[in-house]
Amino acid sequence: MIATRLVVDRDFVVGDLDRRVFGTFVEHMGRCVYTGIYEPDHPDADARGYRKDVMELTRELGPTIVRYPGGNFLSGYNWEDGVGPRDKRPRRLDLAWYSTETNQFGTNEFIDWCRELGIEPMYGVNLGTRGPDHARHFIEYCNHPSGTALSDLRREHGYEKPHDIKFWCLGNEMDGPWQICRKTADEYGRAALETAKLMRMVDPTIQLAACGSSTHDMATYGAWEDRVLDHCFEQVDFISLHTYFENRKDSTAEFFGNIEIMNLFIKEIVAVADSVAARKHSSKRIMLSFDEWNVWYKARSINDLRKPGWPEAPRLIEEVYNHEDALVVGGALITMMNNADRVKTACLAQLVNVIGPIMTEPGGKAWRQTIFYPFSQASKFGHGRVLQPIIESPSYEAETFPEIPYLCAAVVDDRASGTTTIFALNRHLTDEMTLDIELRGLGTTRTLDHAIELHHTNMKAVNTVDAPLTVAPSANTNVSVDGERIRAVFKPGSWNVIVTTAR
Repeated sequence: MIATRLVVDRDFVVGDLDRRVFGTFVEHMGRCVYTGIYEPDHPDADARGYRKDVMELTRELGPTIVRYPGGNFLSGYNWEDGVGPRDKRPRRLDLAWYSTETNQFGTNEFIDWCRELGIEPMYGVNLGTRGPDHARHFIEYCNHPSGTALSDLRREHGYEKPHDIKFWCLGNEMDGPWQICRKTADEYGRAALETAKLMRMVDPTIQLAACGSSTHDMATYGAWEDRVLDHCFEQVDFISLHTYFENRKDSTAEFFGNIEIMNLFIKEIVAVADSVAARKHSSKRIMLSFDEWNVWYKARSINDLRKPGWPEAPRLIEEVYNHEDALVVGGALITMMNNADRVKTACLAQLVNVIGPIMTEPGGKAWRQTIFYPFSQASKFGHGRVLQPIIESPSYEAETFPEIPYLCAAVVDDRASGTTTIFALNRHLTDEMTLDIELRGLGTTRTLDHAIELHHTNMKAVNTVDAPLTVAPSANTNVSVDGERIRAVFKPGSWNVIVTTAR
């Protein structure tokens, strides 16, 4: 066994955990929308065409906010195509994913789906082929009460009350050479500034996110954020971050280094954003929106990204997740929680089928992928303040990152309920871990509510339609509570959740 220690104190707080950190992403790509959340001919579809089995799993997953409609799709999208009578909606070529978009699902259908599930919608405006004029018209259609051509058009479409969408993304990955109508940092920064001004004139209550670097590896990384924010600093609230974790060396130990790189990514973007604030002599702080993140490395071939013949809803990047992928997703969630002072929203990309925690078969079943479980547990139990974790743990060296502690952990304390939750990852692949936890000032009389582990002896184990519970959580019986002290034993290569309440 390896011995580790974790100490937190009620007075040492990272920040309040924004519940929007537990967001996901629905893009018009592959089968995320069509045969994912929307399949009118499915035997389990409701009267509006939404798959009830997917809605049930989405409720269990627990996303708090969902980004829509893209993604790369956004940079060529006309919002007007997806509203009004379905029989009058145009079919379009989607240049982002070389598909045919039927537009049978659009703005209002997504709003209805979000409202049904109690999820906040996050919308994006097209700053690729379009710009400020498109954006001001879109937000007028969505958010203005009545009395104008576009707000009254929404009412004619059956939505008398405004959608009141509060969170908007100003384009998507505009630094990427793959992006439709890519822009330089100065071109995009100016476009973001002017678009934000017009959108705020229509609705001053909204929050806006500017595009940051598409990946940590971009040649313009850092300089992009500096130039973009130099233009639009006063008009935006967030800068976005995107990252996809890869197991490039087919080594679980190296794969875990992505968690440390993500933490470095966050710290670096905070530093850049604050340097812009300093240059402008401003006390304003730009928050971070990690609005695309996930594991993605197996389904990477050209055939995974593109099918010939402009098909409708083709199977694109339908990554099959294994146990080690779930551990990395858990580590990413821990990292974002431990940066709760600046990471205020995040979106696991995507929700269904396309690198999703939920998989479906057209006309058939829906099931949970391995990565479903860390996310659902983090969303269920992640309420309150994130406490500063003091960790004592052995570590190992890797090419991915120079020093990787075996213990990765976050502690969230909910003062209202007295509940304290520990999220922990044992990154040792062969040895069990003993963890001694000290909760200082959080109550000397405590009960153990839950002790959950996600573990499998085979790091490559996956869940399938025929074997959907191959990797699934179970109770950890090696956890005890004695006042402010908790002692636990974690299995090698495991994700763990401990929930205790002060009485």
